[in-house]
Amino acid sequence: MKYLVEKEWLLTKLDDPNIRIADCRFNLGSPDEGHGLYDLSHIPHAVYFDLEKDLSGPVRKHGGRHPLPDPSQFKEVLEKAGISRDTTVIAYDGGEGAYAARFWWLLRYLGHEKVYVLNGGYKEWAESKYPLNNKVPSFEPPDFRIDLQPDILAAYEEVKSFTDNQDIAVLIDSREEKRYLGLVEPIDKKAGHIPGAINRVWLETYKDGKFKEAEEQGNRFADIDKNKPIIVYCGSGVTAAPNFLALKEAGYKHVKLYAGSFSDWISFDENKIETVEK
Repeated sequence: MKYLVEKEWLLTKLDDPNIRIADCRFNLGSPDEGHGLYDLSHIPHAVYFDLEKDLSGPVRKHGGRHPLPDPSQFKEVLEKAGISRDTTVIAYDGGEGAYAARFWWLLRYLGHEKVYVLNGGYKEWAESKYPLNNKVPSFEPPDFRIDLQPDILAAYEEVKSFTDNQDIAVLIDSREEKRYLGLVEPIDKKAGHIPGAINRVWLETYKDGKFKEAEEQGNRFADIDKNKPIIVYCGSGVTAAPNFLALKEAGYKHVKLYAGSFSDWISFDENKIETVEK
């Protein structure tokens, strides 16, 4: 697996000075829960990254519920955590995978390639009785050099172009089927999906709490041409990240994340929405 590491590997690297560990646990329904869990116990030397305070920018009229953070501000957060371009970074969350994948995607967008997701997250680590503590580490801030990779980010205008010409790419909606169909919408103001999008539920990325193997990921997307551009989205750009990672694991090269996702799309009143009756 190219973008994942197993707990057994990380266990041997806990004292490696070139390794940094990012705790990304979060609960959308209770935003302070993740930091509270971190304060109780975390993998040794891990630094906490908050989805809404660190991994997202301010919410505005457009940009979605979890817009991307300002790169220069995120650079400062990374440097405070002791992360430079020479650092190998391992991200984990509670085991859901989405929050760690969001961090993973962000670092790759900033040009950092040596970043991985801990397969199974905190849950599997703790169940294995591996070391935990509640010490908050401090590091001498290095310089983190930004080298933005715009080829993995789909702008709103690109998604708009897709709805006018659906032959230019494949648009994947990562949300639960009921939300995709427009039967329910627990978060956003409108229900349905971006016209032309297909549905590949992000939870199907996992099996028994871990990312599926690359071959199994490939089977999920077997009907999609590997040479065609792919854009993934969800409600706010968070749960689409596991599908982005899964596609890359499966060998798809031309994959982009629509960071604003459905919550950005519906912020423009003129945009159409599709629903499907079952």
